[in-house]
Amino acid sequence: MNDILTFSEFLAQGAARWPDEPWCRTPDGETTRAEMHADALRCVGGLQALGVSPGDHVVIVLPNGLDFIRAWLGVVLAGAVSVAVNPKAAQSELAAVVEETGARIVIAPVGTPVPSTVSRVEVAGLLRSLPAEPVPRTPDDPASYIQSSGSTGRPKFIIETHGMYTMAAEGYPYWLGLTADDVLLTTLPLSHLNAQAYSTLGSWGCGVRLVLLPHFSASTFWETVRDTGATVFNAIGAMVEILMARDPSPIEREHKLRYCYSAPAPHRERHEEIEKRFGFRLVIGYALSESPYGLISPVDEPIAYGSMGRPRQHPRLGRINSSRVVDPATGDDVATGEVGELWLRNPATTPGYFGMPEESAAVLRDGWLRTGDLARLDEAGNHYFAGRVKELIRRRGENLSPADVEVVLDAHPAVSSSAVIGVPSPLTEEDVKAFVMVRPGEQVGAQELRSWCAERLPPYKRPRYLEFVESWPLTETQKISKKQLPTERTAAESDLEEPART
Repeated sequence: MNDILTFSEFLAQGAARWPDEPWCRTPDGETTRAEMHADALRCVGGLQALGVSPGDHVVIVLPNGLDFIRAWLGVVLAGAVSVAVNPKAAQSELAAVVEETGARIVIAPVGTPVPSTVSRVEVAGLLRSLPAEPVPRTPDDPASYIQSSGSTGRPKFIIETHGMYTMAAEGYPYWLGLTADDVLLTTLPLSHLNAQAYSTLGSWGCGVRLVLLPHFSASTFWETVRDTGATVFNAIGAMVEILMARDPSPIEREHKLRYCYSAPAPHRERHEEIEKRFGFRLVIGYALSESPYGLISPVDEPIAYGSMGRPRQHPRLGRINSSRVVDPATGDDVATGEVGELWLRNPATTPGYFGMPEESAAVLRDGWLRTGDLARLDEAGNHYFAGRVKELIRRRGENLSPADVEVVLDAHPAVSSSAVIGVPSPLTEEDVKAFVMVRPGEQVGAQELRSWCAERLPPYKRPRYLEFVESWPLTETQKISKKQLPTERTAAESDLEEPART
């Protein structure tokens, strides 16, 4: 499809159409599209002066804010590939990213520990450079890698192309019916595709103003919504549940919010409770880093409660997205109402995982993306989530591998072995539960293991629940059978976290 835009084309169009209107507001300042575009081109010049060439990998370790956007756009316009790392990641995780990607440059604030093999640069230094023209790219060229935990514990770097980003950026405001009168609020991390493609680029290309916050705070949320005039909130389900858990207040209705875009879908009664209390429409979507063109519940139709919606389409290119629900073993379509694996086919799909040809081939079959998620289809074409084929745990908007947690627990001197699973969370998605077997003659308590994990894992990977066991259920090949581990609360487990609050 020659009509798919590149980053440079998309950014230039937005900057030319709305050059001087306020675009992005953050706690560290506000900018227009013309100002941000100029800053990004200065970053291009700075990166080229450092020897960055097209196709090079550049790691970004920055919190949500204008500097992240400047760095990210600069890297991509320089023809390089951005690799964003959560600023809360452990040093060992950053080192693993650098080693896997071969990056030579890390853009990070002063004081950020980086491996000795790379040079750390600051955005302020890049901005002192003369601007340079964007390097020509095609829609199929890589723009970024988004990191996702693999089932073996080895990180996967999902290749995000220029076209994937720009198609999602054109699609998001179309799916929600946004106009230049809207104000989009998000607190989602810029190290992930959602905030990059939907919020940042989505607002850029349709005249919408963006309010970007560094983190979610329930205690100040409604005040922020009121004061910024936000009309759309790009969220995840856990945020909505945290807001629902707070005592009602009149300020909850002192706002202009039309939509809250979120996932996963609550059941009908909860969905109605949320909308009645807060006065916005809850719009459910489904997507993954392998394709931002997943499913969405149409905003101009009656709500199909509990549904992830139907395939998203494109405002210019029309019907480009198809879905199937299949038997994961055979690839044959299952009957309507039966559970199978959700497959997607659209041009906004990753070409694969960096450095993982076998994994790439496994997830892409005859032009179809195997999502690894289970779903069922109703007669109207709506999709309903039914579980996961994968073992990955979805927590607080992040995908994590149990192996990442198990390797930390197993490293404790008193631990013989461990097994980690996802269990239902009251905030939607999942919480992490760890089962631990102690070495004979050793002693260790739940709080000691809590501290051990806190020193070695970012917050979203730390176990919420911990249970000590004396034996394991085993498979025929003598591996721990996680399917037989209890997912419900037990009297023997410890809750390692206080109730969610901000």
